[in-house]
Amino acid sequence: MDAVVDALEERFSLTDEQRAMQDMVAAFAADRVAPKAIEWDQARHFPVDVIRETAPLGLGGIYVGDDVGGSALGRLDAVVIFEALAKACPAFSSFISIHNMAAWMIDSFGSEEQRQRMLPKLMSMEEIASYCLTEPGSGSDAAAMKTRAVRDGDVYVVNGTKQFISGAGMNDIYVTMVKTGDEGAAGVSTLVIPRDAPGISFGAPESKMGWHIQPTAQVVFDDCRVPVENRIGEEGMGFRIAMAGLDGGRLNIAACSLGGAQSAFEKALDYTAERQAFGKPINQFQGLQFKMADMATSLEAARLILYAAADKLDRKAYDAGKWSAMAKRFVTDAGFEIANDALQLFGGYGYLADYGVEKLVRDLRVHQILEGTNEIMRVIIARSLTR
Repeated sequence: MDAVVDALEERFSLTDEQRAMQDMVAAFAADRVAPKAIEWDQARHFPVDVIRETAPLGLGGIYVGDDVGGSALGRLDAVVIFEALAKACPAFSSFISIHNMAAWMIDSFGSEEQRQRMLPKLMSMEEIASYCLTEPGSGSDAAAMKTRAVRDGDVYVVNGTKQFISGAGMNDIYVTMVKTGDEGAAGVSTLVIPRDAPGISFGAPESKMGWHIQPTAQVVFDDCRVPVENRIGEEGMGFRIAMAGLDGGRLNIAACSLGGAQSAFEKALDYTAERQAFGKPINQFQGLQFKMADMATSLEAARLILYAAADKLDRKAYDAGKWSAMAKRFVTDAGFEIANDALQLFGGYGYLADYGVEKLVRDLRVHQILEGTNEIMRVIIARSLTR
């Protein structure tokens, strides 16, 4: 068993370059994000200026080709980056992960003309992208979407509504899944729709449990006219593009959970070392020690499965999709549980905003829902086991 553990540790030990990248992102997050995170959360402030500051670090297109200004890194690199950023604020990190997922879809499935036309501004974050899949009546059953695009000469006329869209009304472009053909997955196509397209509008900002620093709203298309040249791939490719994007997106959101959980755990370690009860620090009580031991074990287990899944996606392994689902399910469940346990270790103080733990609990809860609910992750895993 020791040999197996040593082999796993060696395989997923970070390179010097990855550690340098991790340190760079962590230093930025500690300096520019962490000091303001609670204030932004309470004010529902969208820190788009600080988000754009991540572009010079290469975070505008982490795994987008370098010929259009991307960093051309791998999926393991990406999860290391998002974990480091999420230690300061999971909602901040998650927002950037969505931008990266949308940009990757254009890079991977767009034509060369589309890549050169659309991606440079996304890489510099002069423009920021949203991803539009979910609708009021279709979440997990994504192929049942009703938003439809009908071709009229050299434009598509789009009608429908997308729900729970991060950055809605604020972001510049919307990578949108629409129906162009028959019902079901084979009828889905992908359009890149700019914020100023005729016929696009946005709902009121949603009042949410967490993720307060990023706006979430409906995107409404009412005879919205979109040039055919903005279609990514051929008609009918959209569902494949969406699912491919979600394999990576699930790893990104898991990494954001891991970073938030690590932050909550470290806060709890510090607090329990300082807090006194019955004449000694509370970290000297065995019951709390057992809890912290379990939290530490869950963190390392989560990190290992996440790195393994990212490695499989980098290698285009045949079972990478299953591993992405496994990692997303395990890491986001563990991340929320660790943050919640950290709040408990703080006692009543954990319930106060001042310590930042309750924010982590609120922010991490949605990670068990988005990019495919954890129940759907179990469906994906089970299908791979029984097909």
